[in-house]
Amino acid sequence: MTPSHSHRARDGLGGSPPGVRIALACLLIPLVAATVFGVVVLWPSEAEVRAPQGFAVERAHGEITDLHRCDDPEAPPECVAASVRLSEGPDAPDTVEASLAFGDQAPTFEVGDRVVLGYRANAPMDERYSFIDFDRSRPLLLLAGLFVVGVLILSRLRGLGSLAGLGISLLVIIFFTLPALLAGTAPLAVATVTASAIMIVTLYLAHGLSARTSVALVGTLVALVLAGALGAVFTTVGHFTGYMDENVQFLSMFGGEIDMRGLLLAGLVIGALGVLDDVTVTQASAMWELAAANPYTSRPSLFAQGMRIGRAHVSSTVNTLVLAYVGASLPLMLLFAAAEVTFRDAVGTEMVGQEVVRALVGSLGIIAAVPVTTAIAAIVAGSMAGRVRRARQRAG
Repeated sequence: MTPSHSHRARDGLGGSPPGVRIALACLLIPLVAATVFGVVVLWPSEAEVRAPQGFAVERAHGEITDLHRCDDPEAPPECVAASVRLSEGPDAPDTVEASLAFGDQAPTFEVGDRVVLGYRANAPMDERYSFIDFDRSRPLLLLAGLFVVGVLILSRLRGLGSLAGLGISLLVIIFFTLPALLAGTAPLAVATVTASAIMIVTLYLAHGLSARTSVALVGTLVALVLAGALGAVFTTVGHFTGYMDENVQFLSMFGGEIDMRGLLLAGLVIGALGVLDDVTVTQASAMWELAAANPYTSRPSLFAQGMRIGRAHVSSTVNTLVLAYVGASLPLMLLFAAAEVTFRDAVGTEMVGQEVVRALVGSLGIIAAVPVTTAIAAIVAGSMAGRVRRARQRAG
């Protein structure tokens, strides 16, 4: 866990003492080993990964070249069909007929729109394709490109590490987490291993192999364990079933062998990680800067200074986290307001209640992460600052 030369120059604290390296290694090597073991044990085979029956829909992508009234004489006047030139799909690159959504709530279609179509091989030729959604891949790729450019301009090589970590996080979720959940593996175990793998890879890629990053990693792990434990307790005590989400209801209709309550808890753990690593990295960095600015500061004083920074960070982060969950539940809360449901009854419903649990458990994780990370950083950065202080005294 020794910092590179560039890290030493930037920190102003020199390399970490041997005792610090050994202590951090004793904490982190078992974590890495357990994570690798968990991935190997929980990795599902192809035979185990089965999508629920009737759930998969074959899709095609294409561009609308013409809009016209439906050919069926019995169709209502507002029924609209489209000629779509396929770029991907069973009949690509031919032009096919596709039925479109119509009615008061239907989207507006224009020639040139890129769309995603559902394909049914056993249907009559003029009914095989139907509109599913607009193809938004191009604008999303453009936005992603702007995001990548912005990160690289601001953060340079460190930004490149962050982007690599983000890519690996997505790969872990796509190729491990989702298949393992479809295979019926215990969701909490899958989420724990997923969070640990993402945490290890992304932190070191984004911030380098250093004592500072290792301290943030340990702080994140402790807070994540607490958040998972609290989530397990309160989802059980609160009698949450996990079935109130409309996506979960749709998934359960097709006979998937998935623990829905466990899935709720797994989402809580992975969601908490996204906030916790930001808090711990920021807190560890602040502690290193404080120690470098004044190597003569004692560890208790360093801890007190760090906690003042941490309190301000917690105040803003908790508010952001709660407002994010409120925003996600705003349509449902508006529905309750229109139905004149009392605040107590609205919060007590499972759909709102699970968001409350997510927000409060995540906030408690943040509250725990700050003192834990600050305390560990005060010990480690204080030891490194002590070496600088002793070297200056010898030189003087």
